[in-house]
This record gives sequence, structure tokens and C-alpha cells, in this order.
Amino acid sequence: MQPMPEFALSAFVTFLVILDPPGTAALFAAMTRNIADPHRRVMAWRASFLAGIMLFAFALGGEWLLNSLGITLPAFRVAGGILLFLLAADMVFARQSGLRSTTPLENEEAATREDITVFPLAFPLIAGPGAMTSVVLMMGRAQSDPARQLVVLAVLLVVMAILLVMLLGAGHILRLLGMTGAHVVSRVLGIILAALALQFVLDGLRQALPGLGVS
Repeated sequence: MQPMPEFALSAFVTFLVILDPPGTAALFAAMTRNIADPHRRVMAWRASFLAGIMLFAFALGGEWLLNSLGITLPAFRVAGGILLFLLAADMVFARQSGLRSTTPLENEEAATREDITVFPLAFPLIAGPGAMTSVVLMMGRAQSDPARQLVVLAVLLVVMAILLVMLLGAGHILRLLGMTGAHVVSRVLGIILAALALQFVLDGLRQALPGLGVS
């Protein structure tokens, strides 16, 4: 079992990479460029709140849901790791598959909306499939230890707060980084996510098939 500081750092890096605050803020700024700043700030607050509820619900009830469906945690680790690896590939190659970003058709729908709080900001830009998967996997890594579970929830809250701050300053971030700079940051985070995803797969295989000696 990882020492607590290393476990907390691992959770922080995982959530920071998955939520990608700079990239999400840049997309938010681009999608709300014709919206007044007061309304934009309200959308940032509401979307962060709604996405936080969804992610905390998955963190607290994800394992119960898996057990209800007869899915073992090792199997979910392998499947989740593969999903996160696909997400990492999208981030590195700046593709839009709908795993964490919106697809072209969803972009067209979002362009006609005055309020993008729920769709596409809260879901899938913030609380997308990758984010939901990562919170369940990190809670699984806590191994039913209440202290570690609290660390995961606290780290998730911290990263959500960082994301909210960046959404509130989205206009400034877009001017500072530009869309190209935001894509560069996302690609670097995507490489880190690819390594984390493979580690989840290895953890799942090691639990499911201990006789193979996977390390």
C-alpha cells in the first residue's frame, strides 16, 4: 500500500490531468465569447457545482453500483484504464471523440444555446466518462480505508476549486495561453494520463490474475 503522501499526490495528479483546468477554461472561454461576464461567472459556478455533485456521487456510490451489477473492481480497473488511455490519446492528438470534449455535432448544438451550464460544460467537459471513471478507480485504490477515502474526496474538492477559479478567469487564461497554448498543456497532461491509465490496467490484472506475476 502506498504511503499516504504518495497516495494523495497520485490522486491529485490523476484528477488534475483528467479535469484539465487550463484546457477546460480555454474551451469555456471560446464557447462563451459572446456572453457577458456576469452571466459567464454564474454558469461557471453552476456547472462546477453540478459536476461536483455528479463526481462525488460516483465516488461514494460507484463501488456499490459495480457490486449491484456484478462487476468486480479488478475488471473495472482494467476497463477504466483502457478508457482513460483512449482519453489520453485524444488529449495528445487533440481529437474530439466525446470522451471528455464535445463532438462536432454537440458543438453545433451548444452554439445555439444561451446557457451551456449543464450541457456541454458540466457534462461532458467537466464530469465526463473519464472523470467519473477516475473517481471510482481512486476510491477503489483507497481499499475501503476511511482515511484514504477522505483524502480522495478532499483532493477532488481541491481540484474542483482550481477548476472553478480557472473557469471564472477563463477570458484571461485564453488571452494568456491562446487555444494553441491550451492544446500544448492538454497534450503534456495526456502523456501523464496515458502512464496512469496503464498503471490502472496493471493493478487490475495483478488483482485478477495474481498467478501471472504482473507488476
